[in-house]
Amino acid sequence: MNTIHFKKTHFLLLFVCFAFSLTSYAQIAGWKPELEKDCKEALSKMIQDAPKLQTFKDQAYGYAVYPKITKAGLVIGGAGGEGIVYKNHVATGSSKLGQGTFGLQAGGQQYSEVIFFENKDAYDRFTGGKFKFSGQASATAITEGASVDVAYQNGVAVFTRVKGGLMLEASIGGQKFTFTPVE
Repeated sequence: MNTIHFKKTHFLLLFVCFAFSLTSYAQIAGWKPELEKDCKEALSKMIQDAPKLQTFKDQAYGYAVYPKITKAGLVIGGAGGEGIVYKNHVATGSSKLGQGTFGLQAGGQQYSEVIFFENKDAYDRFTGGKFKFSGQASATAITEGASVDVAYQNGVAVFTRVKGGLMLEASIGGQKFTFTPVE
């Protein structure tokens, strides 16, 4: 009888975890106003730390903001986050970022990322699903009082701001993005 109770308890626990994960996924798949609020706050903080980013924002054809990307690794690493894509400062869709890395790495951290699109071509590549960063792509790290002297590369400029954690790495990998338009 105890074995049956034990199995029922485990089954119930697994069922609850499975149902919770489906609920979480369903929430991510839809539009979330709080995500847009988080994106605006993250970009505002990045501009506050590096005021020259305001020029990028004002002059960009569009941009994607990821307020919280979580990254972890120990030899093999990964990162993921969700954000909003803007064109002419108006939200046009949501985006997910995924990253895989391999090499000397240990730790975990969270950071914000913004990708500015210089022109329609760069924006269309991103929203058309033909956009990914290779290991050679570089992002400029924003710190408080940072001087930003960066030019667009292949129509994009990428900036990150660490929110917390510690990640030591010398790894290779890339970022892949998905885009879901506002309906």
